[in-house]
Amino acid sequence: MAFYWAASCGGCEIAVLDTNEKVLELAEHADIVFWPVAMDIKYKDVEAFPDGYVDVTFFNGSVRNSEQEHMAKVLRAKSKILVAFGACANQGSVPGLANLWSADELLDHVYLEVSGGRHNGSAVPRPEAEVREGTLRLPVLYDTVKTLDQTVAVDYYLPGCPPPVELIKRAIDAILQGTLPPRGSVLAPLTAVCAECPRKREDKRITAIHRVHEVVPAPERCLMEQGIVCMGMATRGGCGAQCLKVDMPCTGCGGPAPNRPDMGTGMLTALASILHLDKEPGTYTEEEVMELMAQIKDPVGLFYMYSLPASILKRKVMKR
Repeated sequence: MAFYWAASCGGCEIAVLDTNEKVLELAEHADIVFWPVAMDIKYKDVEAFPDGYVDVTFFNGSVRNSEQEHMAKVLRAKSKILVAFGACANQGSVPGLANLWSADELLDHVYLEVSGGRHNGSAVPRPEAEVREGTLRLPVLYDTVKTLDQTVAVDYYLPGCPPPVELIKRAIDAILQGTLPPRGSVLAPLTAVCAECPRKREDKRITAIHRVHEVVPAPERCLMEQGIVCMGMATRGGCGAQCLKVDMPCTGCGGPAPNRPDMGTGMLTALASILHLDKEPGTYTEEEVMELMAQIKDPVGLFYMYSLPASILKRKVMKR
């Protein structure tokens, strides 16, 4: 068994440890042959494995640079089963919002604009640089962040940021017991987060859209009906609606709900429903609709926070 961490925050690694004794149970049945954060093993050692040597690899993180792309291809060749583990590998997640810019624009912003230009460009990372000890080589930062399955073939998907512990435990049990579903399956329920949410929906129209810090929501009412955009309608469940239970809206880390392949268009449909635009044409004037939508300050960051690379948009068109 193997674990790999690409472009992600590291929360998926912590989630594996949060399974507690399940990790020990896993270790009783399988040898962990590659896990960079927990053991000292080099890429060359993995490259030397025979093809198909690893029974299962959990790959977390999106593919952001040449090193991560190389390891995705290596681990695909070496693994019988490759699992896209977590929101970054599944949908691109927060690192995928970099697709709103080019790599050069991001590097210039961080190393020149934010620093006030005091480095005169000398601090901008380059793939190769000559230093006293010789040639220093860094992975090439790509313009486009990709999901794992946009890079290599993926066998199973385990969503979440990070995947809920119970879903990880079920996946491990299915692997150990040989009860995995057909390849290509998402190892999570066929329901939306709304189905797991205890809040009550009263089907009331809204008159304003609020950011989460602007209001104190009623504890039992649907957040959408209180004007707080919640992605639960468009997001796959399996998390137990944990965020909703502490007055925080779903932000979509579980990926698209079944039959909603694109989260942004799914949420636009949900907004139309909550505004009653589908049931009561003429309830709002066009100007009123545009005024309400203008209250959403960052539509891409809200609707595609976790899914931009996997969406129908994928990235902003770059000027050549």
